[in-house]
This record gives sequence, C-alpha cells and structure tokens, in this order.
Amino acid sequence: MLTLAEVETLARTAHEGQTDKAGRPYAEHLRAVAEGVRSRGGDDEQIAAAWLHDSVEDDALTGEWLRAAALSDRTKRIVLAVTKRAGEPPQAYAARILATPGALLVKEADLAHNADPDRLAVLDEPTRTRLTEKYARMRALLGLPARPVH
Repeated sequence: MLTLAEVETLARTAHEGQTDKAGRPYAEHLRAVAEGVRSRGGDDEQIAAAWLHDSVEDDALTGEWLRAAALSDRTKRIVLAVTKRAGEPPQAYAARILATPGALLVKEADLAHNADPDRLAVLDEPTRTRLTEKYARMRALLGLPARPVH
C-alpha cells in the first residue's frame, strides 16, 4: 500500500503545472483539502482520497491507474465518488457521495476550501458569484451547514 507521503508526492506530480482559478499552484488546493479532512477527524484512507480527489476528474491520473493503484478499496471508492462525471446532474453526484462511506468528509473539506473567502476574493465578481452559488447548492444537496467550517 502507498503511504500518505507517497500519495501526496504522486498527487503533486500528477497536478504539476496546473493552477486553480486564481492562478495558484493546484497542489495548494490538494494540501488544503487533505488538511481539512485531517482536521475534521478523517482517517488515512480519507486523507489519501483528499490528495487524489481531483486526479481522475482533471485527467491528471486515469481511472485505470486508480483501479490498479496500491490503495485501499475504500480510498478508491471515495475518489470515484467525488469525481464529477460529464453531464451528471448535481443531485446524482450528491447522492453518490452520500452513498459512499467516507466521501462526504472529503467533499466537505473540498467545498470549504473552494468557498474560502480569501480564495474567492481574487476572482472577478461574476465568477465569484457563480461559484459561491454553486458551492452553496452542493452543500444543501449534501445536507451540510450553509456556512463552511474552514
């Protein structure tokens, strides 16, 4: 099995050169989500999933890689649960997360970092408004409090 340090290195390498909407290195988001999972009481499998949560969705790693990776089945299920699928309605995405043990905590940490006012502040107003509404809708679908805990 891969250690958390190996998973972190893998995720950082897979997303190397990618930036978030604010132009920051994407690895900063991965680190923040992993730390958010840890601070919310997540276990090592959830922390590993947090490091990898966008890897398949962003095509940084393939689904085939994930299936063959030396990771627990639970970690793989969490990564796949939080991976958005093209054309998938938000309700179906939320239902999959809620049906997958351990996935809600990872998505909660992801949403909290995405909705961080400091991150949103550097975006233009239309983008900031669109993303704030999008994250609030997903929090509601997941049954999470309206205001994220950072």
